[in-house]
Amino acid sequence: MDDVKQFFSRQDLFARHVGIELLEVEPGYAKTRMEVRPHHFNGAGTVHGGAIFTLADFAFAVASNSHGNLAMGINTSVSFVRAATGGTLYAEAREQALNPKLASYSVLITDDAGETVALFQGMVYRKQQRIM
Repeated sequence: MDDVKQFFSRQDLFARHVGIELLEVEPGYAKTRMEVRPHHFNGAGTVHGGAIFTLADFAFAVASNSHGNLAMGINTSVSFVRAATGGTLYAEAREQALNPKLASYSVLITDDAGETVALFQGMVYRKQQRIM
């Protein structure tokens, strides 16, 4: 799993740019975090939905690529259930189904208090190409 962690730490420049850190990787699982900074806020003074989506999407990407084959998202959805206003946000992606060509993941996004901020679901197309 160290190879996967190193791959994403080097290759995903956008996640690094917005301040997302990869905490854990296991087959079919990933945990990420993002300290909320001033540039993460929207005009209403809450964390921008795009920032929350990006945090979840990165966890989804790592979990879905954790088997070593290139996995590309083909469908995602997110439901925002609580406004985030600061602190640190976490995203935990878990594999729900794994098939030779398709795989499904759920991602739970929480705040410092462990309260659910958003729910994310995604599906990937699994290619034969190896990422490492």
